[in-house]
Amino acid sequence: MAGHSKWANIQHRKGRQDALRSKLFSKLAKEITVAAKMGDPDPDKNPRLRLAVKEAKSQSVPKDVIQRAIDKSQAAGGDDYEEIRYEGYGPGGVAVIVEAMTDNRNRTASTVRSTFGKHGGNLGETGSVSFMFERKGEIIYPLSAGDEDSVMEAAIEAGAENVETNEENHVITCADTDLNEVSTALEETLGESETAKLIWQPTTTTELDLDGAQKLMKLIEILEDDDDVQRVTANFEISDEVMEQLAG
Repeated sequence: MAGHSKWANIQHRKGRQDALRSKLFSKLAKEITVAAKMGDPDPDKNPRLRLAVKEAKSQSVPKDVIQRAIDKSQAAGGDDYEEIRYEGYGPGGVAVIVEAMTDNRNRTASTVRSTFGKHGGNLGETGSVSFMFERKGEIIYPLSAGDEDSVMEAAIEAGAENVETNEENHVITCADTDLNEVSTALEETLGESETAKLIWQPTTTTELDLDGAQKLMKLIEILEDDDDVQRVTANFEISDEVMEQLAG
């Protein structure tokens, strides 16, 4: 999983920022619309919407875009999105989870299946790889939030399970059902987080060589480029040496 976040950073450094940003804004807005439609349009009364808005703000989505997405949820005759999870194996036997929101299940399933097939993967049944992951809440704070010990103390006090501090930030994990509660408690002690969201955390990983990494990155890139796909998670690890070659 560490490999996945490192690769995301390389992607952004390599360019395509504007196109990626526009697509990201669109996907975050869709999540806000769906969350508001499924519950209350007031983020303070709807934990899922609150987290969706928080994630959008962390990615610098403008306030008017966020408000339009909420308003869209209340409009008559709006798009009716369905949440679907696809699971399969990518190149090198890496487990891949694809989370989608679609208004056309057949279109999305066909596209995802075709993408897996064309790029050395194989789409499986629901449950075929998710047993290799745990559903968790993830809250990220900048290093400026405090030293490792103070952040750990605040996180445990708030009900989190673990804290990992790296050279870029503090990564706090908790039970998926506790995300809203833990995130709210941490805001009182550490301030606003960079992001708070649900993730699939791998319990086992597969290390890739350069060839396998290049093929997997291509598969993930094309999947993430699909408008119906919200996020892609894979349980791969890439050594620093291979990562440098990828970034070159």
